[in-house]
Amino acid sequence: MRFATPLVPATLIRRYKRFLADVRLEDGREVTAHCPNPGAMTGQAAPGGRIWLEPNDDPRKKLKFGWRLAELPGGGFVCVDTGLPNRVVGEALRAGAVPGVTGEVRSEVAYGAGSRVDFVVGGAFVEVKAVTLRRSGTLAEFPDSVTARGARHMSELAEVVRGGGRAVLLYLLQRDDCDAVGIARDIDPAYAAAFDTARAAGVEVRAHATRIDTGGIALGQAVPVAGG
Repeated sequence: MRFATPLVPATLIRRYKRFLADVRLEDGREVTAHCPNPGAMTGQAAPGGRIWLEPNDDPRKKLKFGWRLAELPGGGFVCVDTGLPNRVVGEALRAGAVPGVTGEVRSEVAYGAGSRVDFVVGGAFVEVKAVTLRRSGTLAEFPDSVTARGARHMSELAEVVRGGGRAVLLYLLQRDDCDAVGIARDIDPAYAAAFDTARAAGVEVRAHATRIDTGGIALGQAVPVAGG
């Protein structure tokens, strides 16, 4: 997945109201950018951090910049845009680049109790979760805040399997300083319980790294899911 326009660097002044960020561009201008991430963004939104924005000239959009990446202290990036994982995985699925998950790809298919699964691929229900939280070592964790919606998705995937179908939960690791994914049980015990139930029911749990640069994001190699 390539960004529509070249990213430009900026310095984060503050993130507020979840979806807004005041930033300083390299030419000294201070502007407000859209922050496409409703989560806690732990370790990614410290004032003074170097970030990367995608400009747009869409007259329908009030904000002319969207926050896409944050630079990590030791080098590399974390993608903060929670809307991009489905694009990355969708491209990979359509290219046949996800081992064992092949076939016709359909997006946003209704299922469960009024939900929509991210993809149905050759009959397999595939749900994608973006992972950006890192608290120690090289382990990334999901979720970074309480997610009742995420727990519901786990239950609905389990029901797919109990009904004789196939369900795949794919965690997309959106930072390049980690090499495994785990469940943040202390942050959301209810999600952790739903994860355990889904896994026991036969939901397949996978995780993939990503290759991130200021030009775009691509699916990387499979990584282990701790306890998964």
